[in-house]
Amino acid sequence: MDDIRTEINQCIEVLANGGLILYPTDTIWGIGCDATNEAAVAKVYALKQRVNTKAMICLVGNDFMLEQHITKVPDLAYDIMDLATKPTTIIYDSPKGVAKNLVAQDNTLGIRVATDTFCQNLIKKLKKPIVSTSANIAGEATPRCFEEITDEILKGVDYIVNLERDKLKTTPSSIILLGNDGTVKVIRE
Repeated sequence: MDDIRTEINQCIEVLANGGLILYPTDTIWGIGCDATNEAAVAKVYALKQRVNTKAMICLVGNDFMLEQHITKVPDLAYDIMDLATKPTTIIYDSPKGVAKNLVAQDNTLGIRVATDTFCQNLIKKLKKPIVSTSANIAGEATPRCFEEITDEILKGVDYIVNLERDKLKTTPSSIILLGNDGTVKVIRE
């Protein structure tokens, strides 16, 4: 637990100053930043060489934080999260309290309640959601493990978490769109 605490403290310092981290998530290695900091979000888009019209997702630590950043969480979202057999990102209408450049043009945002201990504790201590996007340049393959992350990404972040570097992380989250109008659409299983 001391290793996790040390890593969280390092990340908090970087995130609080608008920096980028490279970290293991409950799915794959991700590039992250404070999801409420527009300048930090812009740095992620620049590092990934990705147009900012292609939205990224963010992680929250629990249902309460989710409710702080979505105007109305559909009841079905709680059922999906309870029944999911793997990490599941839900795209919600009308996000609030996050960087404007993180929100898609149709006023939606993909959010996942983090399930692993490191991410949950990091978010809890930061008291803000964090961006979670794959650790690759746009259009390139998603790395399956830490060793597959390119030097460009490694050099482009301000801090690299020193945990789980030996684990294979090949499972991206499921993605489900839940509209306030009752729309339900599976984007990725």
